[in-house]
Amino acid sequence: MGPRMTELLVKLRDLRFLRYIFASVGALAVDVGSFLVLLALGMLAAPASAIGYSLGILAHWLLSSRAVFQDTVAERGMARTRQKALFVASALVGLGLTIAIVGAADWAGLDPRIAKGFAIVAAFTVTWLLRSKVVFRGEEQV
Repeated sequence: MGPRMTELLVKLRDLRFLRYIFASVGALAVDVGSFLVLLALGMLAAPASAIGYSLGILAHWLLSSRAVFQDTVAERGMARTRQKALFVASALVGLGLTIAIVGAADWAGLDPRIAKGFAIVAAFTVTWLLRSKVVFRGEEQV
């Protein structure tokens, strides 16, 4: 590997948005993987989906707070609790957006699987903006 390629890889590693994409993919894998395992174990789809989504939120918090926004994570106490609550709120905004998009598409007679793809992109964009501008904003932005 040449020096230019190494330099490019170092720059990519430092990009917060790229790290956020990887964290999101990891959280999505936890969500969907848990959902599929629970379905295979005979759990009903709705509770399996809720548990999978919740585990995905937990995975995303762990990945985001340690690998994406590690420089702006509150140390402890009320600031940390507030940050966690805002993180969950941002996840619920993403969930609400997903439900609205998929539900509207299904109501309109469109394929809900295709709508789910659009919903993933929309929810990803909105949660990125909320998390980067509100949840994990640096103290200089307060």
